[in-house]
Amino acid sequence: MAGRLAALHGQVAEDLASRPVARAVVVHLGDYVDKAGDPAAALELVTRFRPPGAEVVNLLGNHEAMMRDALAGDRAAVDDWLWCGGRATLASYGLAPEAGPAAWAVAIPEAHQALLRDGLALSHREGPYFLVHAGIRPGVALEAQSADDLLTIRGPFLHHEGMHPAVIVHGHTARLAPEIRANRINLDTAAHAGGVLTCGVLEKDRIGFLTA
Repeated sequence: MAGRLAALHGQVAEDLASRPVARAVVVHLGDYVDKAGDPAAALELVTRFRPPGAEVVNLLGNHEAMMRDALAGDRAAVDDWLWCGGRATLASYGLAPEAGPAAWAVAIPEAHQALLRDGLALSHREGPYFLVHAGIRPGVALEAQSADDLLTIRGPFLHHEGMHPAVIVHGHTARLAPEIRANRINLDTAAHAGGVLTCGVLEKDRIGFLTA
């Protein structure tokens, strides 16, 4: 996963350099950890990526939320995180699950922990788009959405055919290819399970994709 993310970052930087615009924002949609490959390296890439000419916004995914809470010593979060892929993330840092949160916190780079604590937003509004990890609760104002829905919602959001206050750009639910609907755009193309890693290029009059 980290190798694909690095390759995709390279494509994004090349696209920005070859087609400069007045305002460019790169938004990572979350779930950088607990997936196949090297989660520690992926988190390092997210921490460091600052392409010239663009703002970078890093969003919180449900896996980062679990990791953050586990490192803080929340026992329930530790159990949930280890069950949901935390073991793979710990292994990428050379750590054993049995070592416990205190030992993990000593070994995991402070820059990564700071990103988890303070550097990940729940959502980002950009023009007609509302970018978030999982989706929103239909019928609830964007500013009133719960963190749980923003990080984990599926059915009520995915099956909703009505319009939202903005076009929702999200991941969390894997598909074989990007989904473009009138009310949402899903960019999760199952990179963790052998699919490609996809970046949506959302412009005023077109939608394109970069993949790695």
